[in-house]
Amino acid sequence: MKLFFGEIFPEVALHEDEQTHIVKVLRMKEGEEIHITDGKGNLAKGTLRFEGKKVSLDILETKENLPGFSQKLHIAIAPTKNIDRIAFFLEKAVEMAVSEISIILTEKTERKNINIEKLRKQAVSASKQSLRVHFPKINEITKFSDFIKTLDAETTFVAHCNENLQRTDLKSINFEKNITFLIGPEGDFSEKEINVLAEKGIKAVSLGKQRLRTETAGVFVAAWNYFKMI
Repeated sequence: MKLFFGEIFPEVALHEDEQTHIVKVLRMKEGEEIHITDGKGNLAKGTLRFEGKKVSLDILETKENLPGFSQKLHIAIAPTKNIDRIAFFLEKAVEMAVSEISIILTEKTERKNINIEKLRKQAVSASKQSLRVHFPKINEITKFSDFIKTLDAETTFVAHCNENLQRTDLKSINFEKNITFLIGPEGDFSEKEINVLAEKGIKAVSLGKQRLRTETAGVFVAAWNYFKMI
């Protein structure tokens, strides 16, 4: 399947940058079969038709409201100093079916500015690569103190490296519910932040004996969730 991003309703249409990609980069030919998704669970199949610089589709089939993933995982992660590491995490997490990603600013976060629109474009690209028809939600950057106000303690977990504070084993997490995971920055969450989460009833989780980089921890949690679904 060759999957592209576009609109399904009110009519099937490729996004302009996708049209350019088809013509100038992929050099596809008229009559070739492609699929288009709007990232909302809808999918159209058709053959390419060129009208000057415009690319359209002769529709063969349309499918609506395709089922999403059985388990929804929301990862809230602090940005790394090297933004490429967060981009790597995002790409891999999207490929492994993460439903939502939030970028949070913590006490030890060094990078304060993030191009969210760029991350959203990377999420679309990773979704197409992995043939997702439900694209993940990429939220605006938010402060840790604001983010935790809306959390449900029953379905939220935090991964931190402080061995002096109580942590539960990842294997013990109830997988029947949709969950949110908080991943700290380089240098980890501060003890104050960990205590605030504990006061809200949010369970701390150990990701194993090895110390993982921020982006590695994010990928690990995404892979754990994906493995449980397959």
